Amino acid sequence: MNEADFMKSVETFARDTVAPKAAGWDRTGLFDVVALQQAAKLGLLGIETPIEAGGLGLPFRTKAKAAETLAASDFGFAMSVINTQNLTYMLATETPHLAERYVPDLLAGVRLGSTALTEPQAGSDFAAITTFAEKISDGWVLNGKKTWIVNTAASDVIAVYAQTKADTGGAGIGAFLVDGRRDGFHRGPPVSMTSQLSIGAGGFELKDYHVAEDEMLRAPGHAFKAILHEINGARIYVAAMCCGMVSAALKIVSDYGHQRQTFGKRLGQHQGWRWTLGEAEVDLAAARLMVEDASKLMEEGDPQFAAARTKIFATKMAERHLPALAQLMGAEGLRDDHPFSRHIIGARVASFVDGSTEMLLERLTGRHARA
Repeated sequence: MNEADFMKSVETFARDTVAPKAAGWDRTGLFDVVALQQAAKLGLLGIETPIEAGGLGLPFRTKAKAAETLAASDFGFAMSVINTQNLTYMLATETPHLAERYVPDLLAGVRLGSTALTEPQAGSDFAAITTFAEKISDGWVLNGKKTWIVNTAASDVIAVYAQTKADTGGAGIGAFLVDGRRDGFHRGPPVSMTSQLSIGAGGFELKDYHVAEDEMLRAPGHAFKAILHEINGARIYVAAMCCGMVSAALKIVSDYGHQRQTFGKRLGQHQGWRWTLGEAEVDLAAARLMVEDASKLMEEGDPQFAAARTKIFATKMAERHLPALAQLMGAEGLRDDHPFSRHIIGARVASFVDGSTEMLLERLTGRHARA
């Protein structure tokens, strides 16, 4: 499938399936596995996965575009889809023997994937994780807790990052395939959130969980560097998701401004009302250009600083403009068939995931301090 046809199908799915269901997910707390399986039929769980492994074989920039389109309807659902996609791609390209076992079910949405970094006492400071992998004769034994992990409301194919040697920081971290259907895996309840329950965030505990020798995904010395590169990519597609949410809000507000009459004329004829839209349009255009540039650098292999700048700008852009656009709707914007409340929370979540804004600012300015 080429990119144009794929994106048309994603746009239709986001508009006709995700958008009508999104408010209900928050009301009921439902983690909608059926909707994820519908996404799978479009190839959304294998966007980058090579064609020979059953995926679409499309580039990173297409993943970013799909993330933007899905997030325009629901940020949490977009994050859920992309996280399974990421694990599927990793298994298909790095561990062929495990790909045979898991990738078909992941591509079909029969099983969902997660990447588990965060712990109760380690978030942005990833090198501080304490989940421990002890070497034994026929593999490894894992013990520890993970939290705030996307999809773990239902996922059971999980890349778990764990320390293999005390006091070694990132150098001692390895990545291991954990199958949630096996002994030693104990799923916790979903994280209680005010919105974006479609992200499926939750946690689990590993108690003497046995990992076979061939289920190490990434060895110590390689795992830490590899996941940092992937986090750079995540910052880019999260920025794209922020663009999607603001774009959706702009369209809703613009349409409303053409219909709503106030003080004898349409809202859109009030100058001050229009200026708020104009400012949002300017920043949205800038954020999209940054996403496009960072996506190219991601495909070329060196997106670190561009990814940080892009996420900082896009999340701040969304957090600034979404409440302002909601204000233009008046009380109408509070109706749950509009996405403003969900998108505002989505932007807040975006500012935390894959490195907080403060951490990214420190990374950018730190290089000037070393100069």
